Amino acid sequence: MMSKQVNSADDLIHFIRNGMTIMAGGFGLCGIPENMINAVAASNVIDLTVISNNIGIDNFGLGKWLSKRQIKKILASYVGENKEFENMLLKGEVEMEFVPQGTLAERIRAGGAGIPAFYVATGVGTEVAEGKEERVFDGQRYILEKALRADVALVKAWKGDEAGNLVFKDTAQNFNAAMAMAGKLTIAEVEEMVPIGSLDPNHIHVPGIFVQYIFEGSNYEKRIERLTLANQV
Repeated sequence: MMSKQVNSADDLIHFIRNGMTIMAGGFGLCGIPENMINAVAASNVIDLTVISNNIGIDNFGLGKWLSKRQIKKILASYVGENKEFENMLLKGEVEMEFVPQGTLAERIRAGGAGIPAFYVATGVGTEVAEGKEERVFDGQRYILEKALRADVALVKAWKGDEAGNLVFKDTAQNFNAAMAMAGKLTIAEVEEMVPIGSLDPNHIHVPGIFVQYIFEGSNYEKRIERLTLANQV
């Protein structure tokens, strides 16, 4: 078996080129591919279309790409934690397609499953439905949503092996698993590389067939967007 493991994000940055569509996994700042995000931020790549649940915060996560003006268009469901994005959007410096969170997850899942489009009730009668085909099923109005795929999917997992099998932990599974299947090329970074055969086959979230390259990440900050502490009694 040919190993899919490389040393670091720097060995893979050449796959990210100008004008590409990139998926980046995670939810908020949880489970984001920090090493690959930092590698892209350190490069000169521009005009990216980014598909992600959110766009990070100012100067961290995907917010680093915004700061360097590397993003041309964003498809996301929530961007409220990033003031720089707000300013760029109001100035017309970046394009934005808001997608309801459930619809975003299903569009990505459909892309990985080879389903070109599907009907959904979410967004009917709102700006989300503008320009989209509408049909009625059993008296309910639905709009047609197209599947999403990416040139490169960047995902982050808890554990992985040289074959590319991935296991996610808790909330970090959000969007990562679906995106791993929807990328034409999928790069996975993991917190811990383990020997092949040590992962329980019953608990593998993404089979290695969907992953082309994998590496063990380092120096994860794992920031919290809004730290809220309870008062001690």
